[in-house]
Amino acid sequence: MAAFGIATGGSNWFSALALGVTLLKCLLIPTYHSTDFEVHRNWLAITHSLPISQWYYEATSEWTLDYPPFFAWFEYALSHVAKYFDQEMLNVRNLNYSSSRTLLFQRFSVIFTDALFVYAVHECCKCIDGKKAGKELTEKPKFILSALLLWNFGLLIVDHIHFQYNGFLSGLMLLSIARFFQKRHMEGAFLFAVLLHFKHIYLYVAPAYGVYLLRSYCFTANKQDGSIRWNSFSFVRLISLGLIVFLVSALSLGPFLALNQLPQVFSRLFPFKRGLCHAYWAPNFWALYSAFDKVLSVIGPRGFLRCLILCALSSFMFGWHVHEKAILLAVLPMSLLSVGKAVDASIFLILTTTGHYSLFPLLFTAPELPIKIILMLLFTIYSISSLKTLFRKEKPLFNWMETFYLLGLGPLEVFCEFVFPFTSWNLKYPFIPLLLTSVYCAVGITYAWLKLYVSVLIDPPVGKTKKQ
Repeated sequence: MAAFGIATGGSNWFSALALGVTLLKCLLIPTYHSTDFEVHRNWLAITHSLPISQWYYEATSEWTLDYPPFFAWFEYALSHVAKYFDQEMLNVRNLNYSSSRTLLFQRFSVIFTDALFVYAVHECCKCIDGKKAGKELTEKPKFILSALLLWNFGLLIVDHIHFQYNGFLSGLMLLSIARFFQKRHMEGAFLFAVLLHFKHIYLYVAPAYGVYLLRSYCFTANKQDGSIRWNSFSFVRLISLGLIVFLVSALSLGPFLALNQLPQVFSRLFPFKRGLCHAYWAPNFWALYSAFDKVLSVIGPRGFLRCLILCALSSFMFGWHVHEKAILLAVLPMSLLSVGKAVDASIFLILTTTGHYSLFPLLFTAPELPIKIILMLLFTIYSISSLKTLFRKEKPLFNWMETFYLLGLGPLEVFCEFVFPFTSWNLKYPFIPLLLTSVYCAVGITYAWLKLYVSVLIDPPVGKTKKQ
């Protein structure tokens, strides 16, 4: 809790939000967990009991180590705490091992490392323009943004029920975004470089980072109309950015380069033999397109943020073998835009409601059914009501078609969970609920993507950002 206190800088309401969601996470400890729980337990065992030369070769379990080296070292650090809980969880040959102490350690490791996410949210709140701040605390953009991020439904169920470390990783991304808003470009670049060596899925949004840093950091001056002053390009700044990337990469990959194991590491990170190469090539093509198509309009951190979200959504939309959890790459940064403009709030609500509902099939056991429904209802109702209040002087956030679509999620859930299991189709066509959920949510996510893209084309994000 000390970490939360430091992060809040004396803001009692922020401390209360952070403490409240932490207590909720503790209540979710006994719930269902997916095979990802065993994946991370196995990685603890690999990094703890084997020399580094065997980390990316070990294949006793089907859940081989396939994250970049920084995450492997992260697991290695956690393993030295895990041994005080249950030494048996660190045995590579104890496949599918589970115990009450193992459960407690792994659950609390996610909760503890979420402290970085809490700090990142606090830093992001410093970057929010307070012009729309109401008299009541709950109407202030900073409060709304804090609640939307700290209590994000998707993160709660994916990390603290399903089991992953997305909060910690998202904290690194949000902190890098905050540093750009604060004009601390080198820190932002460093944090993103580190993030890439924790989880390479963030390559999807790398084009946005590259374009923004080139446009807003390497070019040091603009003309009066906002266009680039080409003779202001700084090779010193470009070299300094390159040096950051090189040093971080050297620290991460250097040991494996010395062991002549880089090909093996990359074969794990990008398993082409399993047909997943499309997931890292086609998505990046579309992400590059999204980024460079609007390169001249990316002036300032807010423009960068729009570009980043377009990259994330484009890679999610057009990638092969995309995990449904990847929608969080777009939902979380979209939260930052949602408290700035009504059109962004509308896009956020459609995207986050549809994206969160698409995660429902991850929790398929009966005890978690009321939990996921209640948590999503609470988060969705709060999101809609708070943003409607924030933009009450502007036009409604939804038109009749959008309202009808979002309300349709209710009947869809009733049919999938309470009607279909009792029909004769349940045994013959068990995939129908998943198919209906995927197709229905795909419509909403596609619509949100198109609406965001149109808003960027019509209203380029050119403008000044808040000075820190």
